[in-house]
Amino acid sequence: MQNLIEKERSSEQLLDGKLLKVYRDSVLLPDGKEGIREWIDHPGAAAVVPLFPDGSTLLIRQYRYPAKSTFLEVPAGKLDKSGEDPAEAAARELEEETGWRAASFTKLGALFPCLGYSNEIIHLYLAEDLTKVGAQRLEPGEFVEVVPASFDHALKLVREGGIVDMKSALALLYARYRLDLQEVVSVDVSL
Repeated sequence: MQNLIEKERSSEQLLDGKLLKVYRDSVLLPDGKEGIREWIDHPGAAAVVPLFPDGSTLLIRQYRYPAKSTFLEVPAGKLDKSGEDPAEAAARELEEETGWRAASFTKLGALFPCLGYSNEIIHLYLAEDLTKVGAQRLEPGEFVEVVPASFDHALKLVREGGIVDMKSALALLYARYRLDLQEVVSVDVSL
């Protein structure tokens, strides 16, 4: 097997933002030459597909500034502290964004959404045994509309391009596989 590992020689932090940190690293390439890698350090995130016994789910509609558009997504959010359990983050985000709490979480998988320039990992969950616990508890500056939908309609939106957010599309597809096959479709990316 060919050596594909790049080794860090030096690292320069270009940005220390509220959410993200940006680096420019000098690396030793497998062929012995030097290369430059610019990358984003992200704390990770969790996304959740809430599923009701009647076959319905909850999506959220949110404006995303970088894309300058509004998107349908599954409830999700970043890990708030180093070492936070992604399942706890999924539970928190579900409750904050929708006002619903789940008694059961099933891990569907974990993905690197932008592995060419970020170390972000998004953990995907299926949430069941849902109970309404109140209104949304959004963070200051967060604006999210809850959109009830049938699970089948959400999948149709994925197939037809109505849901183009990668984490949401894959979370819904993984949930469908999980429900159809009654087995976890999971990829462990723990580092």
